[in-house]
Amino acid sequence: MKAVGALLLILNLNTATVKELETLPGVGPVLAKRIVEFRLKKGGYKRVEELLAIPGISERKWKAIREKVEVK
Repeated sequence: MKAVGALLLILNLNTATVKELETLPGVGPVLAKRIVEFRLKKGGYKRVEELLAIPGISERKWKAIREKVEVK
């Protein structure tokens, strides 16, 4: 049962809401909104590494969240 719970914690960057993104470490409402706006502007994410192009996401923050997000 724990494995199923762990799978649910991985967010798809192309479908996650602002509120869902706020559950990521170091991501508040402003940064979550930027993540969604970037997705809308670019037509979706193709790679998780694209998060590094968003102001407020440093390499350190990206490393903290990269295993909690995916692109589908």
